Amino acid sequence: MLPASLDEAVEALAASPAAVPVAGGTDLMGAVNAGLLRPMALIGLGRINELRGWQYQDGAAQLGAGLTHARMGRPDFAALMPALAEAARSAGPPQVRNAGTLGGNIVTADPAGDTLPVLAALEATVTLVGPEGAREVPVSHLLTGLDPMRGGELLGYVRVPLLHAPQVFLKATSRTGPSRATASVALVLDPARRAVRCAVGAVAPVPLRPLEAEQWVSGCVDWDGDRSIDPAAAAAFGEYVASACVPEPPGSPEGGPEAGVVRLRRTVSVLARRALGRALK
Repeated sequence: MLPASLDEAVEALAASPAAVPVAGGTDLMGAVNAGLLRPMALIGLGRINELRGWQYQDGAAQLGAGLTHARMGRPDFAALMPALAEAARSAGPPQVRNAGTLGGNIVTADPAGDTLPVLAALEATVTLVGPEGAREVPVSHLLTGLDPMRGGELLGYVRVPLLHAPQVFLKATSRTGPSRATASVALVLDPARRAVRCAVGAVAPVPLRPLEAEQWVSGCVDWDGDRSIDPAAAAAFGEYVASACVPEPPGSPEGGPEAGVVRLRRTVSVLARRALGRALK
């Protein structure tokens, strides 16, 4: 089935509830090739032009769920949403970025999905469209299951507030070149609310927001001056984020699985400190 509009796609899914919607297919084909999924039918979303672009809307950007990582990595997009663009550029090799979509990244909800911590830090929302109409849900609620997708719904759009302020995405991998994150950090400044927002990816099933660390470091920033911060406070922020997102191991850090947790905490601490430093430059 190849619907030409979002409404047609919703109707097709209602007529064939067992069908699996597919856009880029990068995650779907991986699951099929691994023998984890055998869809009875597919609903191709690639012909729905309204889902493949983005536009301004009331101080926010409305992004179609079919927007590819390659498109998000372009300069015009990066000028407004630099952290999301950087996450899209690091999502994988060119063939994956050319096919993989923002909506697919969200719906698949892979813990290491690069765009997910950025969307969490930006407090983005998604528009879910189904037989009963459309509804808007925070991305964090969708990912954590507080407000999951209902039967017959499709992810139509992602709404991202435009902060016009520094945003940073950093990730650590186990090898050079585009690869799966072992840890990632998204950090954005919100000058209007005098707030620092941060989300950590790949260390848990969903992106984690260290809310107490955010609140603490927001009080350390010179918002009325040059947005500077004491280096000791920046280092403490990194440790604060790491301790909030990666539980301290009970055993010795000398070897075994405990050593891996210690290394992961150190990695998250460094990423958070560096992200804050870059945002406040």
